[in-house]
Amino acid sequence: MAEFNTKSMSYVLRVNGREYPVTDVEPRMLLADILRDTLRLTGTHLGCEHGVCGACTVLVDERPVRSCLMLGVQARGRNIETVEGISDTDSLSPLQEAFWEHHALQCGFCTPGVLMTAQHFLKTHERATRQQVREALSGNLCRCTGYQPIVDAILSLVEDASGPTP
Repeated sequence: MAEFNTKSMSYVLRVNGREYPVTDVEPRMLLADILRDTLRLTGTHLGCEHGVCGACTVLVDERPVRSCLMLGVQARGRNIETVEGISDTDSLSPLQEAFWEHHALQCGFCTPGVLMTAQHFLKTHERATRQQVREALSGNLCRCTGYQPIVDAILSLVEDASGPTP
């Protein structure tokens, strides 16, 4: 039978452009738990804890990752962006502003994961169709909005690739 190393370990994580020491944690500790419990960055929400709902989505090296499925130790040496880093000022980012203007959140539980998914989408798409936005959000579950205001908010920040409306 294999033995597992349960000794604690220490390392540094780069989150939102800042280095955080992570000390005395178990190797099996999930990135979501380290962000919330160790670093006190509670914007990342835990929903299903199985990678299905998308509430815990963060960007790792500019790509969406379910932080409930990634070990914290796997994030060493990588750039992590959480919802707390979406704006580098005390003001709302353009994406957050669009969500506010389009009433794209209600209870807010899914919002951090949706924002991080949308952040990645906007960095990779100058133009987009409504269908492309819906596909990009397909891994984020929202039980309140019906997605329409979320899609509208994201589309307000990209050029419509579907062409002129007849």
